[in-house]
Amino acid sequence: MGEVVEANYSPAPDDIFLNPAICTKSPVELVQVITITACPSIENITSSGSTNLRGFEQNPQEAWLPITESRNGNTFSVTVLTLCSGIGMQALVLPVAFATLGWAWGILCWSLAFVWQLYTIGLLVRLHESVPGIRYSRYLQLAIAAFGAKLGKLLAIFPTMYLSGGTCALLIITGGGTMELLFKTVCHSESTCHAKSLSGAEWFLVFTCIAILIAQLPNLNSVAGVSLVGAITALLQTTLIWVLSIQKGRPSDVSYGPSEVVSSDMGKISSILNALGIILLAFRGHNGTLPSSPKRPSHKPMWKGVTISYILIAMCQFPLAIAGFWAYGNKASKFSLTWVPYSGGLLAAFAKFHGHNTSKFTMGFIYVLVIVNCLCTFQIYAMPVFDNLELRYTTRKKQRCSRWARTGLRVFFGGLVFFIAVAFPFLGSLAPLIGGFTLPLTLAYPCFMWLSLKKPRPNGAVWSLNLGLGSFGIVLSILLVVAAAWTLADKGLNANFFKP
Repeated sequence: MGEVVEANYSPAPDDIFLNPAICTKSPVELVQVITITACPSIENITSSGSTNLRGFEQNPQEAWLPITESRNGNTFSVTVLTLCSGIGMQALVLPVAFATLGWAWGILCWSLAFVWQLYTIGLLVRLHESVPGIRYSRYLQLAIAAFGAKLGKLLAIFPTMYLSGGTCALLIITGGGTMELLFKTVCHSESTCHAKSLSGAEWFLVFTCIAILIAQLPNLNSVAGVSLVGAITALLQTTLIWVLSIQKGRPSDVSYGPSEVVSSDMGKISSILNALGIILLAFRGHNGTLPSSPKRPSHKPMWKGVTISYILIAMCQFPLAIAGFWAYGNKASKFSLTWVPYSGGLLAAFAKFHGHNTSKFTMGFIYVLVIVNCLCTFQIYAMPVFDNLELRYTTRKKQRCSRWARTGLRVFFGGLVFFIAVAFPFLGSLAPLIGGFTLPLTLAYPCFMWLSLKKPRPNGAVWSLNLGLGSFGIVLSILLVVAAAWTLADKGLNANFFKP
């Protein structure tokens, strides 16, 4: 989560880079916190420090980085950013979880996961201004403040970088694969087109080039318009798929019992845990860029935006899971081997059972929505990596990234995730395994952060609730990783390296 604030950071610009004591600090420590102070009069604003029009001074390096560069965010931008990143490919796999858990347990588990996620996001929104006058602008900085430098980096760096880089690679796999499906739908597998379809790697490259072209937008707040388009396409694609699934009717021999009889106890436990993992990983984090001051802290409009977006997310995910399970029953579990929507989940089920009697225009429109949503979501999840790369650059060069340097860093990242997507086109099959490691980011660590920073009364209701949820989140994460590993060992993995 990255958030922009208007702040007063004590060192002057020259001190940041010329003071030997400050220069010995790591890049993360240089931008760890910023101090929020009251706005001085215009006459008292000096040229020292990085000063904006409202009179707040801040660490100048913060004004050079993509996450904290813009200060024009509002509740609307928070809503569309959260909505775009919160609804996507992972939601289309929810009917698979219901195929294992059944109606009652599926609805109950989804509801509890939704409340749990919303609660921990509420904690994060408050924790970024947990210390009066101090603003922690990034998840990593908040983890360091709560757990210490070594433990905070250990717990936060890998999961956040995986969520950014891994999700972007998965979006390339999804977007590129869907582009190929769109071509085959329009051209009827080349029967009505003179052009020959590109290879899988070439489709991945086309998607990556478009994504990196859009990624030249300078900062997180500047992608709010792109996020609005992504949010609209996410709402449209999920609604369209479940409505059409009901309209087309259920295939023959649909059953709502277990799709296959699992003889071993470990197999049954693993199936249940994998279903829980699908539900828990269907929810994602949030992003926002809001100004902050002592009289108007940002957590209030931030929480308002998060609440609005999660209401809309619930309105999409819940009917998607219910309608998808009603339409395909236990047949949905046959599409659980991958989390890539074009080859797994509700979209793959709809294409298989109803693609032949659905118009070319409708199928093409759905594929276009998926592609556009992937392109828009890519911008949000790539931004933390862009921020980290530019942090290293500005710390080393002691100046703002030039336009060409920023472009070069983003092209480099695009090439890296493109290589990962081509090298590991089966990455979607590993999502439950690796996703289990990142689960504590949103379900466990915020609870422990609250205990560390807020220090509620020991053995009180708040203390017990956060300790219980945090501990349960860690245990559940370990169980999900074990269950995903066991499933891969039992059913195998189609590891088609460099063969997308």
